[in-house]
Amino acid sequence: MFIDSHVHLDSYPEAEIGEILERGRAVGVNAVISAGTTLESTQRAIDLTDVYSDFFAGVGIHPMDISEPFTDDTYSQLRDMALSTEKVLVVSEVGLDFMEGTPDRADQYHAFREQIRLARDLRLPIVFHSRESHEEAFRILKEERAYEVGGVMHYFQGDAETARKVIDLGFYVSLARPLLRFSYLQEAAAEIPLANIVLETDAAPQPFKSKRENWTEPRHVAVVAQKLAELQGVPVAEIEEVTTRNMRHVLGNKWDVLAAHIGAASAS
Repeated sequence: MFIDSHVHLDSYPEAEIGEILERGRAVGVNAVISAGTTLESTQRAIDLTDVYSDFFAGVGIHPMDISEPFTDDTYSQLRDMALSTEKVLVVSEVGLDFMEGTPDRADQYHAFREQIRLARDLRLPIVFHSRESHEEAFRILKEERAYEVGGVMHYFQGDAETARKVIDLGFYVSLARPLLRFSYLQEAAAEIPLANIVLETDAAPQPFKSKRENWTEPRHVAVVAQKLAELQGVPVAEIEEVTTRNMRHVLGNKWDVLAAHIGAASAS
């Protein structure tokens, strides 16, 4: 089976989510983890875990969605949400984004540190975002001892040297559809040890694409896996097996929760 380690399906109307998940199941995607980006989206992702057995959630506030300083109350709300169901598997999506026009960097730094603290408090892995901020993101992760819980650098688009830094921090590299387009990323993916790779789609509504069938969905994990198999020179079945095993390592004790909800046989 495949696991889509990072989606934003809470952004869809519920009427569409079941169909999206079914298209994923048809190609072997047996579980998705939907990241929170605000308090509201986090709660919606958690609510959806009650509706679909293969739907899991992350709690977190995205650096681009920091509209006000991260407070003790924000921390408490995220913590309460994380403890409201066993199907919260990760602290996600957190991190830094230094693209022009993004929120105040001091607020980003504070929110990132506090959410790493939350992850360590709850013993949950971290799924982090970094855009134009890699060295600073890595510094904060190290200073806040994020390696104690580990996790994933999501939507990786760096080179092999950057991947090594991620791995040295105790994190996995997550590959998505950009692998199909960028030659520099393909070169990196051929070098990154398969034992350090997981898969995702970052699936969310994409109305800027003219055709609905071109929107990224969990089903595209299988396409990314096929490309990675070509680059690594191994059968796609090996990509499926190893990346799922890697997610088992990422999730630690939470793997048992995932397995119980999707069926232990399919998760073995």
